[in-house]
Amino acid sequence: MKRRTFIKNTATASVALPVFLYGNKMTAFAQNTLFNGMDEYSDRVLVLIQLNGGNDGLNMVLPLDQYSNLSKARENILIPESKALKLNLYTGLHPALIGIKQQFDEGKVCIIQNVGYPDQNRSHFRSTDIWQSGSGALDVIRSGWLGRYFDMEIPGYPEAYPNSQFPDPFALTIGSIISETCQGVSSNYSLAIEDPNGLSPLLEDDGSVEDPNACFGKELAFVRTSIIQTNAYAEVITQAAEKGKNLVDYPEGNKLAQQLKTIALLISGGLKTKVYVASLGGFDTHANQVLETDTTNGNHAELLAALSEAIDLFQLDLAQQQLEERVIGMTFSEFGRRILSNGANGTDHGSAAPLIVFGKCVNSSIVGSNPVIQQEVDLQEGVAMEFDFRSVYGSILNQWFGVPKPDIHNLLFDSFSEIPVISGCSVVHTTEINGLLTSKWIKVQPNPFSQKCEISFESNGEQARMSVFNSMGSEVKVMADGFLHKGVHRFVFYPDNLPAGNYFVYVRTPSHQETNPVIYLK
Repeated sequence: MKRRTFIKNTATASVALPVFLYGNKMTAFAQNTLFNGMDEYSDRVLVLIQLNGGNDGLNMVLPLDQYSNLSKARENILIPESKALKLNLYTGLHPALIGIKQQFDEGKVCIIQNVGYPDQNRSHFRSTDIWQSGSGALDVIRSGWLGRYFDMEIPGYPEAYPNSQFPDPFALTIGSIISETCQGVSSNYSLAIEDPNGLSPLLEDDGSVEDPNACFGKELAFVRTSIIQTNAYAEVITQAAEKGKNLVDYPEGNKLAQQLKTIALLISGGLKTKVYVASLGGFDTHANQVLETDTTNGNHAELLAALSEAIDLFQLDLAQQQLEERVIGMTFSEFGRRILSNGANGTDHGSAAPLIVFGKCVNSSIVGSNPVIQQEVDLQEGVAMEFDFRSVYGSILNQWFGVPKPDIHNLLFDSFSEIPVISGCSVVHTTEINGLLTSKWIKVQPNPFSQKCEISFESNGEQARMSVFNSMGSEVKVMADGFLHKGVHRFVFYPDNLPAGNYFVYVRTPSHQETNPVIYLK
């Protein structure tokens, strides 16, 4: 059955089924009303880059104002301050990030500091599930954060897709494994492909099994429909690849660059896919993160160089094709690394880390403050969370795709406070808008303390949650959770049976998030 014939008919599948096209894993999945209409959001694209393994944010975005204490915690791996690519007086980038520094200087990179989630899980598999699902650390959610949005927009999928109105795949994963980010309640909205020019059609049956009540009749009917759907989508993808072009040279040895090359090609070719997922592995740098003789080189430096080169070339390609106002991208990793380095010139699983959002239309700035490094760092201490990752997701959904805020709260389980991620497509560089240059919203007195301390902040008259977290990122006490009237609120924190050590206070409202460190001396 040809694609043009299939899209006139109604599909009957109701669950997702992965299939293969000569080594290219694909799945026949859905479309979304974001494809429809002529409004300002209808042609926008989001590219996600997953950094698999847990990226060391302290080695990527360098907190130069914390180097005195940081040098005590990770002297054997620390990048020399003189080698940093300085963004301002307080913050720099790893010297391998030349391309990202160039994009930042051009006003096309937003760095969001200290992104994580409460009760940080340090398992690769579980933490990846949390980031992909948008769930809390203690909740097991089988759907992805974008999959739930697609479900909301496209009730009843996958029946009747593709069709004449929505002929293109809704999401694409560039690689062999479908991204769980796009998993809906019953179907995944993503296809996984590796080579858009090598998608040979699958063999379709003769339709002899017609009775859905026969043994395995429903299953066989579903397989048949899935194969037809897959062939239909493969035809559309191939056509877009043939029509598209790349105007820059992407190096063969850079796997991420090759993935972004494919994405740029398909966007150029007119494919209406809204979400692309790419990935770069190798960030689990327990050993040999740096060279013993040169901390600016090593495994992590090579990964960051590949990331930087790929993003820079991708942005240049889009710009030369006048496509850069349609596309933004975002990096994410399952967790950061611990503050203390280990004896193998590496780092172990930690907590929060920075991520970057890139594109011509992003708010070009450093959002948030550099992580605070204490003089004495606990053995398993990670970077304290300042922004819940779901606030990043929700801000992109709202500011880039126009999703109403009430819907975002439903999709992300109320863990959403707005962050200025998108600023429009007129480049305005706001590097100096940095939390380091403003006074702390949260006040802690005395700090350090031995018996009790007072925590205060000013409310605008809205919902607020104030918690105390330990150095592992686990929530140990909830001080407030509910509506607070307008004005200054003061709370007394008693450590009770908590051990002495480093803690941090975290306050989240719909319009603001902030973290302030506190030291308990028993």
